[in-house]
Amino acid sequence: MMAPQNRRLLPLLLLLFLFFLLLSLSSLFLSPSNPTPQIQSQIHSLPIPGPNFTLVIKVLTFNRLPSLSRCLNSLSTAHYDINDKVHLHVFIDHFLQDSQSGSADLDQRLNISKQILDFVDGFDWKFGDKLVHYRTSNAGLQAQWLEAWWPTSDHEFAFVVEDDLEVSPLYYRFLKGLIMNYYYNSTNFSPSIYGASLQRPRFVPGKHGNKMQLDDGARIFLYQLVGTWGQLLFPRPWKEFRMWYDTHKAKGMKPFLDGMVTNGWYKKLGEKIWTPWFIKFIHSRGYFNIYTNFLHERALSISHRDAGVNYGKTAGPDSRLLDETSLDFNLLELYPLKDLKWYDFCFREVVANRILMSSNELGSVLQSVQKKNSVILVSLFRVPEIVVRNILCQFEGLNIQNYILVGSTSDFLIDLARRGHPVIDTGHFSDFSKITNSMNFQDSTLELINEVLVMASAAKKNLELGYSVWVVDGNMIPRSSDSFLDTFDHGNDFYVGKTSRLLFIRSSSSTLKIWTDDFMLKIASSVDTLGKQSIPSAHVLFYSVEKLLEQHSIKFKNIDEMRLVLDLGTANVTSTPIQRENKFTIWSSETEVDIIQKQLANLSFWFLDGDSSCSAVVCHPS
Repeated sequence: MMAPQNRRLLPLLLLLFLFFLLLSLSSLFLSPSNPTPQIQSQIHSLPIPGPNFTLVIKVLTFNRLPSLSRCLNSLSTAHYDINDKVHLHVFIDHFLQDSQSGSADLDQRLNISKQILDFVDGFDWKFGDKLVHYRTSNAGLQAQWLEAWWPTSDHEFAFVVEDDLEVSPLYYRFLKGLIMNYYYNSTNFSPSIYGASLQRPRFVPGKHGNKMQLDDGARIFLYQLVGTWGQLLFPRPWKEFRMWYDTHKAKGMKPFLDGMVTNGWYKKLGEKIWTPWFIKFIHSRGYFNIYTNFLHERALSISHRDAGVNYGKTAGPDSRLLDETSLDFNLLELYPLKDLKWYDFCFREVVANRILMSSNELGSVLQSVQKKNSVILVSLFRVPEIVVRNILCQFEGLNIQNYILVGSTSDFLIDLARRGHPVIDTGHFSDFSKITNSMNFQDSTLELINEVLVMASAAKKNLELGYSVWVVDGNMIPRSSDSFLDTFDHGNDFYVGKTSRLLFIRSSSSTLKIWTDDFMLKIASSVDTLGKQSIPSAHVLFYSVEKLLEQHSIKFKNIDEMRLVLDLGTANVTSTPIQRENKFTIWSSETEVDIIQKQLANLSFWFLDGDSSCSAVVCHPS
């Protein structure tokens, strides 16, 4: 029989049991589950800061013991913070087993390998784990780089050094500052950045590229080129590259990129080097690397350029190490990302993330993109992404810079802006609301009205600022750099092609009096009527402008009658000769992509590779 005291305790014990049960169940359901890794989807999201990040130094060596000794000693004498763990991984490549080598030569190679192993085994590393990987056969420099690292998490970083490098005692604290400021700081994070190079920048790989000239005060900038003399790698872009490399390698593709000196490197050295592969990947993704610009040819890492794969004989360093004795500025003063300049493979400045949401924002952008006082507004509506990319390759090749892309809110539009193309986001463009407040539009046509009004509003802002404007549908490609020049008769300020979907408005006092808010309101009012007449959406703006000009007895020239275009839908591409007057090739928005690609390829106007990126880098010295 239960004692009375125990009976009184029973409800209390039961209550405690239920409390802990509920507590454990709540932690089970509220705790986050481990997501399945998705390399592509994670690459553009902000990494969630962990309590600590891990830096792993990857030292790549072969048969240069004096070089390796100098490199490891410089790493071990650098300044590391007390509670930080920095791991050292040494990858020792095996000598090439050549059957023609004599016994004495073989014994010498074996002896060098043993000396290196003995040195690395005895090398004291106090700042974290030391790992030694000694290969059983010769892998070569490419495999040494590519197989050295697969990140264990989004918070593990690799600092890769070849054995003829020497680093500054200040290098680690600078890298730590970069990681904290440009990877974990949400205001400075960009998915476009793949790492940081500590070497002194001095090389432009794009043929006929600009001379590398930097403001003395710009101690940090971004540049697409990878640096092999002390390269910090961020985990996500490196994983993405490795998967990209595996796919291309398995399919027998080569990392050729026309217009780059790296093509010559690959033709000469082939798979001995890895940089042409990475450069090709970076070009396809539009990624950038952080670089330093210290005065007096100083850097946080230098290469002694010892004889090896890259140099037939020792060339010596081309820079001086920055250390405490020569430090004359605050090394850890890192500028906001928005204040840094970005440069492509031609060392041409890239202005990223210009997403315009009102005509008032157009002013500064128009000044930077206009050429010969004209601007091209390119509609991306009903244009396949791959076709847009092909047009932009042609723009680059022809040095056409005076354009703004107009499209609806999308990841693709944001990506175009990230890569340096100015865009207007019609989904967030505020101007047209002033015009449409007094009108009742059909919901079915509201999106098209928005599109038409944004194009018209952007054109109006151009005219107000004194720029002539082209309005074009993106289902076209210019045939030469002169296609958009104003070579028209000055007897007319309007040139309209409702079939070719081209509109040119010359900036003048008379066009400003015509292209008013009231004129744009009439354009919007005609959208529903033209839709009922089965006018295709891509043609509506051009039909509407022509109709209004006719109603107001305003002189204009019909572009469709001027033989400026070659229409892929009506011409036999293989037999129709290209006329001298033809400035544009156009096609219907209903045309299948594979047909567009095939016909443009027949005309030598298809410029994309298998990655849907430009097959060439074209530099135009500025």
